[in-house]
Amino acid sequence: MPLLPRAWAVAGLTLMLSACGGGGGAAPPSASSPAPSPAPSPTPSPSPSPAPAPSPAPAPAPGVEAGTRATCQLSNFQAELMDLVNRYRAAGANCGSEGNFAATSALTWNASLAQAALKHSDDLQSANFFSHTGSDGSSAGQRITAAGYRWRAWGENIAAGQSTVAVVMAGWMASPGHCANLMNPGFREIGVACVKGTASNTYSSYWTMDLATPP
Repeated sequence: MPLLPRAWAVAGLTLMLSACGGGGGAAPPSASSPAPSPAPSPTPSPSPSPAPAPSPAPAPAPGVEAGTRATCQLSNFQAELMDLVNRYRAAGANCGSEGNFAATSALTWNASLAQAALKHSDDLQSANFFSHTGSDGSSAGQRITAAGYRWRAWGENIAAGQSTVAVVMAGWMASPGHCANLMNPGFREIGVACVKGTASNTYSSYWTMDLATPP
């Protein structure tokens, strides 16, 4: 089972310290294949300036609860993820080429961000691809807006093939771009989804983390 098959990060404007594509790609995992090694990080990818229109109050993200399809059937999904995210933020971190980040405030879970994350993970799985750009050409900022979230800044981490919250979080923290998104003191809210792959998919799981700051 692969440890860090694939993960990328991208961030939106206004509050991001830096936006960068994080660690690597590898051969598709299978039951008999060895764990692939990370590949070099892709080039940083900028996002559009924020221009969302007023939107309704956040709606709940259906199915983004522990043990559901949207959490890769993992129990204690949200609680474990939030505990790890906020422990890292409370401790501060060295994000390699992105610099050192001091201890910062905790993030809170947002249902609309989780809904945007689920939409992208579903898209990655159903279309069997790996990119921040959706199969419809959408950016993370556009998906977050479509989910009903008004933002001043956003960031997105994606990953594929990891089997647990602890493994995907360790991979993101070990990659400068993902680490910088997670440690960015400007972000206030977060939503995450994980969708399992099938036998026809390249990867066994598709993770999306959306972080943002409201106006």
